[in-house]
Amino acid sequence: MSDTVTYTVSGMTCGHCKASVNEELSAVAGVDSVDVDLDTKLVKVSGEALDDTALRTAIAAAGYDAE
Repeated sequence: MSDTVTYTVSGMTCGHCKASVNEELSAVAGVDSVDVDLDTKLVKVSGEALDDTALRTAIAAAGYDAE
């Protein structure tokens, strides 16, 4: 069964921001898909056995804070 988690990630303003967050999250073990919405600042991550700490670390590596 696939899990989905949603984070509010402020500070993203452009396609490069979106690509950075997407790239970092896609590299996390278990992640199947990432949906970044610049308008709402929401990032939805779907996958198996998702690790909240690893996902937050990936978002931080892209230069943003996850709420």
